[in-house]
Amino acid sequence: MPLERDEGEYAYAGQLILNLVPPYELVYNMKLPGTYYAYALGMAMFGQTSTGVHLTLLLANSLTIAFVFLLGRKLFGTTAGLVACASYGVMSISPQVAGLAAHATNFVVLFAVPATLLLLQTDTDKRAATLFISGLLYGLAFMMIQQGICFCLFGCLYLIWRAFLDKSLLSTGFLKSGLIFGLGIFLPFGLFCASTIIAGNFQLFLFWTFAYGLNYGTMLPWSEGVSNLSMHLQESHYISMELWMLAAAGPLLAWSRKTDRKHVLFVIMFWLFSFLGTAMGLYFRPHYFILTLPAFAILIGLAVASLQRILDFSRLRNVLKTLPLILFGTILSWMVYYQAPVFFFMSPFRACQYLYQMNPFVESIFAANYIREHSPPDARVAVVGSEPEIYFYAHRESATGYIYTYALMEKQFNAPAMQRQMIAEIETNKPEYIVYVPYQLSWLIRPYSDRTIFNWFEKYASKYYDEVGDVGYDKKGEMVIACDETLTNAASISGSQYVHIYRRKPESVGAN
Repeated sequence: MPLERDEGEYAYAGQLILNLVPPYELVYNMKLPGTYYAYALGMAMFGQTSTGVHLTLLLANSLTIAFVFLLGRKLFGTTAGLVACASYGVMSISPQVAGLAAHATNFVVLFAVPATLLLLQTDTDKRAATLFISGLLYGLAFMMIQQGICFCLFGCLYLIWRAFLDKSLLSTGFLKSGLIFGLGIFLPFGLFCASTIIAGNFQLFLFWTFAYGLNYGTMLPWSEGVSNLSMHLQESHYISMELWMLAAAGPLLAWSRKTDRKHVLFVIMFWLFSFLGTAMGLYFRPHYFILTLPAFAILIGLAVASLQRILDFSRLRNVLKTLPLILFGTILSWMVYYQAPVFFFMSPFRACQYLYQMNPFVESIFAANYIREHSPPDARVAVVGSEPEIYFYAHRESATGYIYTYALMEKQFNAPAMQRQMIAEIETNKPEYIVYVPYQLSWLIRPYSDRTIFNWFEKYASKYYDEVGDVGYDKKGEMVIACDETLTNAASISGSQYVHIYRRKPESVGAN
């Protein structure tokens, strides 16, 4: 499938890393850089293509499925582990959580689940190495994106809770364990901070990931957050309501067994902190819910295993014990069947258009291909819009670090200065090509948005650039690619939203 917008950001940043360009030098973004390095590693193995990106996702998701099984088995037995990993495997690729795209949340749980497994292991394994590696994995989960900090807090709270129960909270042993665990958590972040200081990008890193990131994460009022959550639940309940019911029933069915209560509380706490990560910023975007899926899947496994124990009586116990598995299999099969058109029948381009509709993810491929075919490898490109995937496909460096333009439209005091900086960077670097993406979803223009950049672009492009290509759809929904001598065909493109490609005029190469 074509890359969506976030994937384009991660892939472009990963591509730059492979070209020895450090994060935040040509990519201004509030996310922590762990996913950039995960993409770089994946693309080093599988290639710098959308296929390489999605093979990286396939590998990461497969490993997470295995870790969910191991965690579920350790907590509640083999049946619970198998049901949990099957649940996670299907839920994690659902379009309802944007599961066909490689988001940062996929990599958060890749590290958070084995970290939790090792944390649980420290109940009996008192080696410092086990505790340190658990903390290190939690630290890596945090480095993928800021929401990962919630798993770090979960780990810390569990250690405090355990020490409180065994009355060792004030002991030197607990202090030593806390320091070892905390060192593991802090190490990835500390090492990256040191690398940004050496590279000279530390101030940029701090501004985007903490100053702007904090502003972005506190923009929405609670009422809008509740509305966002309610909207997601309404859109997904018809697919997963039965799984929600199983997950809710799990703790109730298992509570009667004293041997399970400790682990039931453990999983509930794990889910609560997972949900806290999903709720950060109150945006409740579909892929944020991937953070809750491991704990959610284990609760489903707990429900099935508990039902089997309840039905383990009389001479028909072997028959009765299969009923929970049949119920679970039916529910999971329905989830697959309902989404079968996307999973099995649509072409990759058609699936992308169906899932993302008014976003120019397919058009971006053709725009990038044109630039790559008509420019030297060292040419600079500017995308005026939020489509970083164009840089990745084109294999060209950006003339500005503003690979997203959302921040320029927001109601935040830095927006006018950001617009001026983006304009200055483009005028200074004089990109050979500019791609203009006038899609609402590429800008999220509000009534209060500053429109300075649009007025500037109209004058700047007409003075220094020629329009050489348009990519969009005609009234029949067919792709129209109008370039150079066929640019007149652009008249058949339906509506006002299509991608424009501009090439710098030869006589203005040295001009501002």
